[in-house]
Amino acid sequence: MIDQSPLRVASIPAGHPYVRNLAAPEPPHRVRRLADPIPPVADPLPGQWWPPVMLGRDWVDRHHDDFDVMHVHFGFESTDPTTLRQWCADLARRRRPLVVTVHDLVNPHFADQREHRRLLDVLIPRADRLITLTPGAAAEIERRWQRPAEVIGHPHIAPLDWTPPDRPDRSERPDEFVIGVSVRDLRANVDPLPVLQALDAARPGLPGTTVRVDLHPGIRERTDDRARALLRWLDARRTEPGWQIRTHPRYTDEQLLDHLHELDLSVLPYGFGTHSGWLEACVDVGTAVLVPDIGYYAQQHGHPSFARTADGVDAGPFAAVLARVRRDPSVARPPRPDRRAQRRDIAAAHERIYRAALAQRQ
Repeated sequence: MIDQSPLRVASIPAGHPYVRNLAAPEPPHRVRRLADPIPPVADPLPGQWWPPVMLGRDWVDRHHDDFDVMHVHFGFESTDPTTLRQWCADLARRRRPLVVTVHDLVNPHFADQREHRRLLDVLIPRADRLITLTPGAAAEIERRWQRPAEVIGHPHIAPLDWTPPDRPDRSERPDEFVIGVSVRDLRANVDPLPVLQALDAARPGLPGTTVRVDLHPGIRERTDDRARALLRWLDARRTEPGWQIRTHPRYTDEQLLDHLHELDLSVLPYGFGTHSGWLEACVDVGTAVLVPDIGYYAQQHGHPSFARTADGVDAGPFAAVLARVRRDPSVARPPRPDRRAQRRDIAAAHERIYRAALAQRQ
């Protein structure tokens, strides 16, 4: 008889919205994910990121009786290949299967990808089962590591019961169109200046268009050339019509959804990457998205893309695709999936993968 008792899954991490939304939306819950262990520091701040405790040198040996399956998502950049190799060996010795979801074939937080590649070279060959989010990523994994990965789409970001606020009333200005470019804290893969320059060149052909740029306050304290060049360019446009440069603290989850809902179009300013949770949030709230033709963003929901080159963005083709979206935003706003039904399918697929991996180990 097949054991259908709830599986105990140690997720790295457990508290991320993506991981939380892998659970079935209603009972029965046949997978129970362990909470993230509290780091061994005095008075840890709620919500602060810490290196995953579960990746610690002795954690598997001390806690192998507490979980059935280990599932790695994010955060392993906090370790090194030698330590990660031993950690995988500890799992194998304790007969605990390892499932890895490959979210990022390149790490969006680092310009230098060499260490990330080394870590993937440890994790991917040693995983009992692999998951990724798009067919293109699965094909790249097969090509680079000769390992198959099951494709399971990204779950929702907005709560299933999220109710959108009313969009701004534009009845008196029906031609108004708001494009958002989120810079935030200018992480490594955010390269907004070529996108902003292309938008600036395209705006004369897009009457009524406003470009809204969002920054976090900490960017003004940065002294690197990349941040300084961006701020000089933006500061020169603060008083120009059609530009809104807004600096504010990081949004709460609810504020972020409201912000995205106010936009007609979000342009992703990424210079490299693989998949995007920001894009998924836009899908949830009904905001159109224009994505760069890098990574596998366009495969998540079929959004239109623009070409990023080594020199930035080709302004002519960018303006053409932007004009097409401006005329008909629906081309950049694919139908929103039935997120509740999708989540049921995602939960069932994960349980199936966990049980198969466990059966293989035992």
